[in-house]
Amino acid sequence: MTWELTTPSGGATYTAHLEDGVLHCQVGTTKLSYQARCVEDLHLWLKSVGDWVPLGSADEQKPAKEGTVEGWGRATDNPVGGWYGLRKGYRGRFGMYVPPVLEVLGLAEVEHSPRNDRMRAL
Repeated sequence: MTWELTTPSGGATYTAHLEDGVLHCQVGTTKLSYQARCVEDLHLWLKSVGDWVPLGSADEQKPAKEGTVEGWGRATDNPVGGWYGLRKGYRGRFGMYVPPVLEVLGLAEVEHSPRNDRMRAL
């Protein structure tokens, strides 16, 4: 199944689908891919936090703030020991493209405002 999604800020639309252990996201001509287990792992982490968590989306080349979804998605102490992103140079933006997938699956609530969006587990 392919989902038609919108980024939390509403700035872009993209498609996402799960296939062969990979979450594929396509924004225009840009293709991003993440380990599919990120969906369940992120949901479990959000449940353990038990509150709203800032998304903190950032490109791979920029540092991610600790305590954000983006920071967790590349932290050495997450379940995969680092990046969920699979394509070098495009491993970032975890905090932008993965949260709407959890939302469409009914696993999380995501804020949709122009800036500083957050999410929490359902």
